[in-house]
Amino acid sequence: MKLKLICIIVLTGFISSFVVDEMVELVYPSYFPSPAYNFSNNQLTKSKIELGRALFYDPILSKDNSISCASCHSPFNAFAHTDHDLSHGIDDQKGTRNAPALFNLAWQSSFMWDGAINHLDMQALAPIAHPKEMNETIENVVKKLQTTSLYPDLFKDACGDSKITGSKILKALSQFQLTLVSANSKYDQMKMGEIEFSEQEKNGYQLFQKNCNSCHTEPLFSSFEFANNGLSVDTTLNDFGKFTITKIVSDSLLFKIPSLRNLSFSYPYMHDGRFKKLNDVLKHYTQLDHKNKLLTKPLQNPIELTSNEKTDLIAFLLTLDDQSFVFDKKHRFPRNILLQNTNKN
Repeated sequence: MKLKLICIIVLTGFISSFVVDEMVELVYPSYFPSPAYNFSNNQLTKSKIELGRALFYDPILSKDNSISCASCHSPFNAFAHTDHDLSHGIDDQKGTRNAPALFNLAWQSSFMWDGAINHLDMQALAPIAHPKEMNETIENVVKKLQTTSLYPDLFKDACGDSKITGSKILKALSQFQLTLVSANSKYDQMKMGEIEFSEQEKNGYQLFQKNCNSCHTEPLFSSFEFANNGLSVDTTLNDFGKFTITKIVSDSLLFKIPSLRNLSFSYPYMHDGRFKKLNDVLKHYTQLDHKNKLLTKPLQNPIELTSNEKTDLIAFLLTLDDQSFVFDKKHRFPRNILLQNTNKN
């Protein structure tokens, strides 16, 4: 199944002076749940998506103009980062967590590994302000963008006037990220009745449904809730997850459950990137200390897998790779916008 964006042309104004913009409807499979994002407050349009795409790839969002969103969220890694276990920011500083993959964000209502942000329109503020990531303020970003020859025109096309505000920046970034829908993997093609799994993949699917589906719920392959999965505390980072935000003891070591889609492209795994291979992940889950009363309830029952069953389970997990999403050119660096502007200046 190939996803297509349905476009509706909307004309506003008068014949002598009117703006033409294309309203864009998010399209997703019928077996997906309804999105959590409220599009009535930020209706997708072609020009705003392109504005958000330019901002996503532009290092002007960082204090020293060296780090963009894409520096940690590469399209070729399902918008994650495979070169480092932890994110890297300005002055080559190391962040405190692994950069999560970005896709199917319209179905999520909390963000960051600890759930510190509860709305996609606010999420970009966290990396922009983080001293070890972009170390910038949204107010200064506005000033920098306003003085360029590029962005006042882009904002005028997208928003009707050239005035740049923090709200417009954040909503444009949301627009681009909302279009990052991953739903064309082999699993999706199986769900649509277009292909059949191999016997090994079928066996792996059954093992997944038995052992993993309660937390990594189909078809998004995450419940997007928070759980203690038995990881020991990294003694260097001392990261206690959601507790860092809420200061509630019961939230200690709770981390957001990531989607299992596109695992071939989004390693290393876990909030601190401690595991490089899927075999390492499975080893962790089959060797849990079940006396640990803080374990999330589904993991309190032992997961027992033979070596062959581990191989079958991984075979199924690989059916969640969506190459058409990862290599989709419409999500990549907007050369026609950013490079042309650089050459012009």
